Amino acid sequence: MTKIIDTPYQNNLKIGMAQISPVWLNKEATIDKIKENIVKASNDGCELVVFGEALLPGYPFWVSMTDGAKFNSTVQKEIHAHYIKNSIQIEAGELDDICALAKEHKIAIYIGLMERAQNRGGHSIYCSLVYINSDGEIKSVHRKLQPTYEERLTWAPGDGNGLQVHDLKNFTVGGLNCWENWMPLPRATLYGLGEDLHIAVWPGSDYNTADITRFIARESRSYVVSVSSLMSKKDFPEDTPHLNAILENCPETLANGGSCIAGPDGEWVLPPVIDKEGIITTTIDFNRVLEERQNFDPVGHYSRPDVTKLVVNRERQSTVEIKN
Repeated sequence: MTKIIDTPYQNNLKIGMAQISPVWLNKEATIDKIKENIVKASNDGCELVVFGEALLPGYPFWVSMTDGAKFNSTVQKEIHAHYIKNSIQIEAGELDDICALAKEHKIAIYIGLMERAQNRGGHSIYCSLVYINSDGEIKSVHRKLQPTYEERLTWAPGDGNGLQVHDLKNFTVGGLNCWENWMPLPRATLYGLGEDLHIAVWPGSDYNTADITRFIARESRSYVVSVSSLMSKKDFPEDTPHLNAILENCPETLANGGSCIAGPDGEWVLPPVIDKEGIITTTIDFNRVLEERQNFDPVGHYSRPDVTKLVVNRERQSTVEIKN
Protein backbone atom coordinates (compact mmCIF):
# COMPACT_ATOMS: atom_id res chain seq x y z
CA MET A 1 0.00 0.00 0.00
CA THR A 2 1.20 3.48 -0.84
CA LYS A 3 3.00 5.41 1.89
CA ILE A 4 1.31 8.80 2.08
CA ILE A 5 3.73 11.68 1.53
CA ASP A 6 1.82 14.86 2.17
CA THR A 7 3.17 17.16 -0.51
CA PRO A 8 1.37 18.84 -3.44
CA TYR A 9 3.49 16.80 -5.86
CA GLN A 10 2.52 13.43 -4.35
CA ASN A 11 -1.13 14.41 -3.78
CA ASN A 12 -1.83 15.70 -7.29
CA LEU A 13 -2.01 13.42 -10.32
CA LYS A 14 -2.63 14.58 -13.89
CA ILE A 15 -4.62 12.04 -15.89
CA GLY A 16 -5.09 11.80 -19.65
CA MET A 17 -8.10 9.96 -21.07
CA ALA A 18 -7.30 8.85 -24.63
CA GLN A 19 -10.72 8.94 -26.26
CA ILE A 20 -9.77 7.73 -29.73
CA SER A 21 -10.86 5.30 -32.41
CA PRO A 22 -8.73 2.29 -33.35
CA VAL A 23 -7.49 1.53 -36.81
CA TRP A 24 -10.00 -1.26 -36.60
CA LEU A 25 -8.57 -4.79 -36.51
CA ASN A 26 -5.15 -3.56 -37.65
CA LYS A 27 -2.86 -4.03 -34.69
CA GLU A 28 0.25 -2.43 -36.20
CA ALA A 29 -1.54 0.76 -37.22
CA THR A 30 -3.46 0.92 -33.94
CA ILE A 31 -0.22 0.55 -31.96
CA ASP A 32 1.21 3.47 -33.94
CA LYS A 33 -1.84 5.58 -33.06
CA ILE A 34 -1.56 4.59 -29.39
CA LYS A 35 2.11 5.58 -29.36
CA GLU A 36 1.27 8.99 -30.86
CA ASN A 37 -1.29 9.58 -28.12
CA ILE A 38 1.10 8.50 -25.36
CA VAL A 39 3.50 11.19 -26.56
CA LYS A 40 0.66 13.74 -26.72
CA ALA A 41 -0.41 12.88 -23.17
CA SER A 42 3.15 13.21 -21.93
CA ASN A 43 3.55 16.56 -23.67
CA ASP A 44 0.38 17.67 -21.87
CA GLY A 45 2.04 16.80 -18.55
CA CYS A 46 0.02 13.65 -17.88
CA GLU A 47 1.40 11.09 -15.43
CA LEU A 48 -1.20 8.44 -16.31
CA VAL A 49 -2.87 7.86 -19.68
CA VAL A 50 -5.79 5.46 -20.12
CA PHE A 51 -7.07 3.83 -23.33
CA GLY A 52 -10.50 2.19 -23.72
CA GLU A 53 -11.61 -1.43 -23.65
CA ALA A 54 -10.43 -3.61 -26.55
CA LEU A 55 -9.02 -0.55 -28.33
CA LEU A 56 -6.11 -2.68 -29.55
CA PRO A 57 -7.12 -3.73 -32.17
CA GLY A 58 -10.85 -2.93 -31.72
CA TYR A 59 -14.19 -4.05 -30.33
CA PRO A 60 -16.05 -6.93 -32.11
CA PHE A 61 -18.84 -4.76 -33.47
CA TRP A 62 -19.49 -7.18 -36.34
CA VAL A 63 -21.03 -9.86 -34.12
CA SER A 64 -24.33 -8.07 -33.49
CA MET A 65 -24.66 -6.96 -37.12
CA THR A 66 -23.90 -10.18 -38.99
CA ASP A 67 -25.89 -12.92 -37.24
CA GLY A 68 -22.97 -13.75 -34.97
CA ALA A 69 -24.72 -16.71 -33.32
CA LYS A 70 -25.15 -18.59 -36.60
CA PHE A 71 -23.34 -21.88 -36.11
CA ASN A 72 -20.61 -22.95 -38.53
CA SER A 73 -20.87 -19.68 -40.46
CA THR A 74 -18.08 -18.96 -42.95
CA VAL A 75 -18.56 -15.23 -42.36
CA GLN A 76 -18.12 -15.56 -38.59
CA LYS A 77 -15.14 -17.90 -38.92
CA GLU A 78 -13.26 -15.69 -41.35
CA ILE A 79 -13.78 -12.46 -39.42
CA HIS A 80 -12.89 -14.21 -36.17
CA ALA A 81 -9.66 -15.55 -37.69
CA HIS A 82 -8.77 -12.01 -38.79
CA TYR A 83 -9.46 -10.83 -35.22
CA ILE A 84 -7.17 -13.46 -33.72
CA LYS A 85 -4.33 -12.59 -36.10
CA ASN A 86 -4.59 -8.94 -35.05
CA SER A 87 -4.74 -9.64 -31.32
CA ILE A 88 -1.74 -9.18 -29.05
CA GLN A 89 0.62 -11.85 -27.76
CA ILE A 90 2.33 -10.10 -24.87
CA GLU A 91 4.95 -12.83 -24.41
CA ALA A 92 6.14 -12.25 -27.99
CA GLY A 93 7.03 -8.63 -27.15
CA GLU A 94 4.20 -6.97 -29.03
CA LEU A 95 3.88 -4.30 -26.32
CA ASP A 96 7.62 -3.59 -26.15
CA ASP A 97 7.41 -0.28 -28.04
CA ILE A 98 4.62 0.94 -25.79
CA CYS A 99 6.58 -0.07 -22.69
CA ALA A 100 9.64 1.75 -24.00
CA LEU A 101 7.59 4.93 -24.49
CA ALA A 102 6.21 4.65 -20.95
CA LYS A 103 9.76 4.50 -19.62
CA GLU A 104 11.05 7.28 -21.89
CA HIS A 105 8.24 9.67 -20.98
CA LYS A 106 7.85 8.52 -17.35
CA ILE A 107 4.14 7.94 -17.80
CA ALA A 108 1.97 5.09 -16.50
CA ILE A 109 -0.48 3.47 -18.91
CA TYR A 110 -3.70 1.46 -18.76
CA ILE A 111 -4.62 -0.04 -22.11
CA GLY A 112 -7.47 -2.29 -23.18
CA LEU A 113 -6.48 -4.95 -25.68
CA MET A 114 -7.35 -8.31 -27.13
CA GLU A 115 -4.84 -10.81 -25.75
CA ARG A 116 -3.90 -14.00 -27.62
CA ALA A 117 -2.81 -15.76 -24.48
CA GLN A 118 0.16 -18.05 -24.84
CA ASN A 119 -0.59 -19.98 -21.65
CA ARG A 120 -4.05 -20.86 -23.03
CA GLY A 121 -2.72 -22.23 -26.32
CA GLY A 122 -2.59 -19.01 -28.33
CA HIS A 123 -5.77 -19.48 -30.35
CA SER A 124 -8.46 -18.01 -28.08
CA ILE A 125 -8.60 -14.32 -27.22
CA TYR A 126 -9.21 -12.52 -23.96
CA CYS A 127 -10.36 -8.97 -23.32
CA SER A 128 -7.47 -7.78 -21.17
CA LEU A 129 -6.63 -4.60 -19.30
CA VAL A 130 -2.87 -4.08 -19.03
CA TYR A 131 -1.12 -1.77 -16.56
CA ILE A 132 2.34 -0.50 -17.49
CA ASN A 133 4.15 1.59 -14.90
CA SER A 134 6.30 4.64 -15.56
CA ASP A 135 9.42 2.44 -15.64
CA GLY A 136 7.96 0.65 -18.66
CA GLU A 137 7.17 -2.56 -16.76
CA ILE A 138 3.99 -4.57 -17.30
CA LYS A 139 2.70 -4.99 -13.75
CA SER A 140 -0.67 -6.67 -14.34
CA VAL A 141 -2.74 -8.20 -17.13
CA HIS A 142 -6.38 -8.52 -16.14
CA ARG A 143 -8.41 -10.85 -18.37
CA LYS A 144 -12.09 -9.91 -18.30
CA LEU A 145 -13.84 -12.35 -15.99
CA GLN A 146 -17.09 -12.57 -17.91
CA PRO A 147 -17.57 -11.35 -21.48
CA THR A 148 -20.93 -9.67 -21.93
CA TYR A 149 -23.74 -11.11 -24.05
CA GLU A 150 -22.62 -11.35 -27.73
CA GLU A 151 -18.99 -10.84 -26.69
CA ARG A 152 -19.05 -14.48 -25.56
CA LEU A 153 -19.19 -15.51 -29.22
CA THR A 154 -15.64 -14.26 -29.77
CA TRP A 155 -13.99 -13.69 -26.33
CA ALA A 156 -13.02 -16.29 -23.74
CA PRO A 157 -13.67 -15.79 -19.98
CA GLY A 158 -10.64 -14.77 -17.93
CA ASP A 159 -9.46 -15.35 -14.37
CA GLY A 160 -8.64 -13.48 -11.17
CA ASN A 161 -4.90 -13.09 -11.68
CA GLY A 162 -5.20 -9.48 -12.79
CA LEU A 163 -7.29 -8.31 -9.83
CA GLN A 164 -4.38 -6.24 -8.59
CA VAL A 165 -3.66 -2.66 -7.57
CA HIS A 166 -0.62 -0.46 -8.04
CA ASP A 167 1.02 2.47 -6.29
CA LEU A 168 0.95 5.71 -8.25
CA LYS A 169 2.17 8.67 -6.20
CA ASN A 170 -0.16 8.72 -3.18
CA PHE A 171 -2.87 6.86 -5.07
CA THR A 172 -3.57 3.14 -5.26
CA VAL A 173 -4.92 2.38 -8.73
CA GLY A 174 -6.81 -0.63 -10.08
CA GLY A 175 -9.14 -1.31 -12.97
CA LEU A 176 -11.90 -3.39 -14.55
CA ASN A 177 -13.28 -3.92 -18.05
CA CYS A 178 -16.70 -2.60 -19.05
CA TRP A 179 -19.59 -4.50 -17.42
CA GLU A 180 -17.21 -6.07 -14.89
CA ASN A 181 -17.69 -2.72 -13.19
CA TRP A 182 -21.26 -3.83 -12.39
CA MET A 183 -19.95 -6.95 -10.60
CA PRO A 184 -19.90 -6.19 -6.85
CA LEU A 185 -17.38 -8.83 -5.79
CA PRO A 186 -14.56 -7.87 -8.20
CA ARG A 187 -15.13 -4.25 -7.15
CA ALA A 188 -14.94 -5.28 -3.49
CA THR A 189 -11.67 -7.13 -4.21
CA LEU A 190 -10.03 -3.95 -5.49
CA TYR A 191 -11.44 -1.90 -2.61
CA GLY A 192 -10.03 -4.41 -0.13
CA LEU A 193 -6.61 -4.11 -1.74
CA GLY A 194 -6.64 -0.39 -0.98
CA GLU A 195 -7.84 1.00 -4.30
CA ASP A 196 -8.71 4.71 -4.24
CA LEU A 197 -8.36 5.44 -7.96
CA HIS A 198 -10.55 3.14 -10.05
CA ILE A 199 -10.09 2.80 -13.80
CA ALA A 200 -13.12 1.63 -15.80
CA VAL A 201 -12.55 1.02 -19.51
CA TRP A 202 -15.35 0.79 -22.08
CA PRO A 203 -15.68 0.24 -25.84
CA GLY A 204 -17.57 3.54 -26.00
CA SER A 205 -20.86 5.34 -25.42
CA ASP A 206 -22.09 7.52 -22.60
CA TYR A 207 -25.05 5.23 -21.86
CA ASN A 208 -22.47 2.89 -20.30
CA THR A 209 -20.52 5.47 -18.32
CA ALA A 210 -23.06 8.03 -17.13
CA ASP A 211 -24.51 6.09 -14.18
CA ILE A 212 -21.95 3.52 -13.05
CA THR A 213 -19.04 5.96 -12.88
CA ARG A 214 -20.70 8.06 -10.19
CA PHE A 215 -22.11 5.00 -8.43
CA ILE A 216 -18.71 3.34 -7.98
CA ALA A 217 -17.21 6.61 -6.83
CA ARG A 218 -19.89 7.07 -4.18
CA GLU A 219 -19.78 3.42 -3.09
CA SER A 220 -15.99 3.29 -2.79
CA ARG A 221 -15.26 6.93 -1.90
CA SER A 222 -12.64 6.83 -4.65
CA TYR A 223 -11.96 8.65 -7.86
CA VAL A 224 -13.37 6.78 -10.86
CA VAL A 225 -11.98 7.36 -14.34
CA SER A 226 -14.11 5.92 -17.15
CA VAL A 227 -12.44 5.90 -20.56
CA SER A 228 -14.26 5.01 -23.76
CA SER A 229 -13.26 4.75 -27.38
CA LEU A 230 -14.87 6.12 -30.53
CA MET A 231 -16.08 4.21 -33.58
CA SER A 232 -18.12 5.25 -36.60
CA LYS A 233 -19.20 3.54 -39.79
CA LYS A 234 -16.39 5.21 -41.73
CA ASP A 235 -13.77 3.72 -39.37
CA PHE A 236 -14.08 0.20 -40.82
CA PRO A 237 -11.04 -0.34 -43.09
CA GLU A 238 -11.67 -1.38 -46.69
CA ASP A 239 -9.66 -4.59 -46.23
CA THR A 240 -11.97 -5.85 -43.45
CA PRO A 241 -13.24 -9.38 -44.27
CA HIS A 242 -16.92 -9.35 -45.27
CA LEU A 243 -17.06 -5.57 -44.99
CA ASN A 244 -20.28 -5.29 -47.01
CA ALA A 245 -22.06 -7.66 -44.62
CA ILE A 246 -20.92 -5.56 -41.66
CA LEU A 247 -21.93 -2.23 -43.20
CA GLU A 248 -25.35 -3.44 -44.34
CA ASN A 249 -26.85 -3.08 -40.84
CA CYS A 250 -24.28 -0.70 -39.38
CA PRO A 251 -25.35 2.58 -37.71
CA GLU A 252 -23.39 5.74 -38.47
CA THR A 253 -22.10 5.88 -34.86
CA LEU A 254 -21.18 2.75 -32.96
CA ALA A 255 -19.34 4.35 -30.03
CA ASN A 256 -19.63 8.05 -29.15
CA GLY A 257 -17.15 8.20 -26.28
CA GLY A 258 -18.51 9.29 -22.93
CA SER A 259 -15.19 9.38 -21.07
CA CYS A 260 -15.59 11.01 -17.67
CA ILE A 261 -14.29 11.29 -14.10
CA ALA A 262 -16.21 11.25 -10.82
CA GLY A 263 -14.79 12.33 -7.48
CA PRO A 264 -14.89 10.45 -4.15
CA ASP A 265 -18.19 12.15 -3.29
CA GLY A 266 -19.82 10.73 -6.42
CA GLU A 267 -20.07 14.11 -8.14
CA TRP A 268 -18.62 14.90 -11.53
CA VAL A 269 -15.06 16.09 -11.81
CA LEU A 270 -15.51 15.87 -15.58
CA PRO A 271 -18.90 14.84 -17.01
CA PRO A 272 -19.08 12.54 -20.05
CA VAL A 273 -17.42 13.94 -23.16
CA ILE A 274 -19.24 13.01 -26.36
CA ASP A 275 -17.95 12.71 -29.96
CA LYS A 276 -14.61 14.36 -29.26
CA GLU A 277 -11.39 12.61 -30.23
CA GLY A 278 -8.15 13.28 -28.40
CA ILE A 279 -6.53 13.42 -24.98
CA ILE A 280 -8.88 14.73 -22.29
CA THR A 281 -6.97 15.83 -19.20
CA THR A 282 -7.61 16.79 -15.61
CA THR A 283 -5.72 16.82 -12.32
CA ILE A 284 -7.06 15.07 -9.22
CA ASP A 285 -6.21 15.64 -5.55
CA PHE A 286 -5.60 12.68 -3.22
CA ASN A 287 -6.80 14.64 -0.17
CA ARG A 288 -10.36 14.38 -1.44
CA VAL A 289 -10.17 10.60 -0.91
CA LEU A 290 -9.20 11.01 2.74
CA GLU A 291 -11.93 13.58 3.30
CA GLU A 292 -14.69 11.34 1.95
CA ARG A 293 -13.45 8.27 3.86
CA GLN A 294 -14.24 10.16 7.09
CA ASN A 295 -17.87 9.07 7.07
CA PHE A 296 -17.71 5.92 4.93
CA ASP A 297 -14.96 3.43 4.15
CA PRO A 298 -16.41 0.21 2.63
CA VAL A 299 -13.50 -2.03 3.64
CA GLY A 300 -12.35 -0.13 6.72
CA HIS A 301 -14.42 1.33 9.55
CA TYR A 302 -17.69 0.68 7.68
CA SER A 303 -17.11 -3.05 7.18
CA ARG A 304 -17.79 -6.18 9.26
CA PRO A 305 -15.32 -8.89 8.19
CA ASP A 306 -16.43 -10.99 11.17
CA VAL A 307 -19.83 -11.28 9.43
CA THR A 308 -19.03 -11.13 5.69
CA LYS A 309 -15.69 -11.79 4.01
CA LEU A 310 -14.61 -12.28 0.40
CA VAL A 311 -12.34 -15.09 -0.85
CA VAL A 312 -10.45 -14.37 -4.10
CA ASN A 313 -8.58 -16.82 -6.33
CA ARG A 314 -5.80 -14.96 -8.18
CA GLU A 315 -4.20 -18.06 -9.69
CA ARG A 316 -3.56 -17.68 -13.43
CA GLN A 317 -5.62 -20.42 -15.06
CA SER A 318 -4.12 -22.74 -17.67
CA THR A 319 -5.16 -26.04 -19.20
CA VAL A 320 -1.70 -27.54 -18.75
CA GLU A 321 0.48 -27.76 -15.67
CA ILE A 322 3.94 -29.10 -16.46
CA LYS A 323 5.71 -31.05 -13.71
CA ASN A 324 9.32 -32.02 -14.37
